[in-house]
Amino acid sequence: MCTYQRVSWGYWLKVLISFFTGIVLVVCTAYASPNTHTSFTKNEAFSQLLDEIWEYELTEFPSLARSQNLRPSAPIIDISPEAIRLREKNFTDYLTQLNELTESTLNDSEKISLYMQRYRLQNYLDEITYKAFRVPLTSEYGFHSSVASTASNFQVSTPQDIRDYVAFLQAIPAYFSQNIAYMKAGLATGHVQPKAVLQAYEESISPYTQENYKEHPFLNPIISYGEKKLTHQELDAIVQAIKSAAKAYEDFYDFFVNEYRPNAKNNIAATSWPAGKAYYENRIRYYTTSDLSAKEIHKIGIEEVSRIRSEMKSIVEGLNFDGDISDFIRFLRTDSRFYASTPKELIVTASYIAKQMDAKLPQLFYKMPRTPYGVAPVPDSIAPKYTTGRYISPRRDDQPGYYWVNTYALDKRPKYALPALTLHEAVPGHHFQISLAAEMDDLPNVRRSTYISAFGEGWGLYAEFLGLEVGMYEDPYDNFGRLSYEMWRACRLVVDTGMHVFGWTREEALNYMLENTALSEHNVRTEIDRYISWPAQALSYKIGEIKIKSLRNQAEQALGKNFDLRAFHDAILANGSVPLFVLEKQIQAFIDTKR
Repeated sequence: MCTYQRVSWGYWLKVLISFFTGIVLVVCTAYASPNTHTSFTKNEAFSQLLDEIWEYELTEFPSLARSQNLRPSAPIIDISPEAIRLREKNFTDYLTQLNELTESTLNDSEKISLYMQRYRLQNYLDEITYKAFRVPLTSEYGFHSSVASTASNFQVSTPQDIRDYVAFLQAIPAYFSQNIAYMKAGLATGHVQPKAVLQAYEESISPYTQENYKEHPFLNPIISYGEKKLTHQELDAIVQAIKSAAKAYEDFYDFFVNEYRPNAKNNIAATSWPAGKAYYENRIRYYTTSDLSAKEIHKIGIEEVSRIRSEMKSIVEGLNFDGDISDFIRFLRTDSRFYASTPKELIVTASYIAKQMDAKLPQLFYKMPRTPYGVAPVPDSIAPKYTTGRYISPRRDDQPGYYWVNTYALDKRPKYALPALTLHEAVPGHHFQISLAAEMDDLPNVRRSTYISAFGEGWGLYAEFLGLEVGMYEDPYDNFGRLSYEMWRACRLVVDTGMHVFGWTREEALNYMLENTALSEHNVRTEIDRYISWPAQALSYKIGEIKIKSLRNQAEQALGKNFDLRAFHDAILANGSVPLFVLEKQIQAFIDTKR
């Protein structure tokens, strides 16, 4: 026997509300939100192809395998002509398979993975097409530096580690010979770095030519392990391997000093290389993930320089400084109050700023990374030609990230620039963004390990701006330092395109930077040489930042009082490093969902 109970209209109203709320939740879940990495459907064939490509990369690139805590299949990458041809064929085959996929069979997250994998493979192929291997060094780094870095990070704790380290050292001579052969081919075709960026470059090679193995940097991993633990055979193998590696560095030193630099080109433009014009256009597309031309970027840069200079002028006037902006910049470059007296003071100041920003992160984000970071000086061996600061990602999951601060030439490292530098390289900049991406375990490896410069560097520059919103620039000098850093990135658009496309000389570029930024002359020279030797990479910063600010403005206008800054930032970082056109779709989905 059933008993019926009379219910009120209020009850049925609640039922209807619950029913329609359920429909809305289902629809919103099916519509890929910016924070969703998977959906109800998954293309298994696509996932398997991504895994296959990743496994192939791990096999081909020992440095990639080491970054994943894996034992590489070879001690050092094989760059012989035969290996490069085979790599080109396999990458082309994989790219063809990706291009044959029907995108409608992929969910939204898989489409992003598809774009990222295409981007990564296409760049491998482009570097082969334009023979980038003939120029294996920039003004601040090279293949020899990479080898030294790998050696310094080698973990030796077992007899197998000893054997692996010996094999790595033994592979250095052949690897150096391959690179020198390509550099000689570059000399013969004009595919060579210009003399202007190679002055004193041998200082990055000479520390590793040390013949006495007991004083060689490559012995450090063994010292950490303990020489007394070694057998006579192990010690003998290590000694011979270090001597062999030192001889390879010595041969490279002699080649560089006696042959490479004397015959380097005088023209600083990338367009003077074989197929240089096409190569520079290719690098613009790669680094900015946009279809902007060099002419358009040059124009954007000039407009940004004008805007930022106006803001700088307001600060100078507010300080009642007796002089114009140029006089004020000279004052900043020369007054001792703005400079640290010891390397430790500079590191301590940067660390304090970083810790201050740590405490402000909850104002800007809901989601924050687990991985910690440290603050350390740039290694002495590369500091003279190195940039002001850099973020170094962890090489293994038992390591932190590092915010490197350059303590070389302290009178050229103003403290008023440290807040902006710290926010860019550490938090909420590179460490924050890269760590979050690495911790997204549900994403395929290509998404977690691919760094897109326009996104990452654009985010870093946007992170400097965020410091203004949470009170990190405590006085007008710090804020002027922030504007100087923004001006620095705006000037890059002008001088990079100017030197590589529009016939600017190195001196013209130097003068333009010195006139418009508060960077020291040493820093300006280091930066200009970087732009010359690394074409178009410097364009990514400002182009990316402009896009992120534009998307924020779009979201603020669309959502009005419902705009949530923390949710917006989480949406920007939700899918890791992505091309700017993907970021646009991502934020449009965020806006639609919030509506």
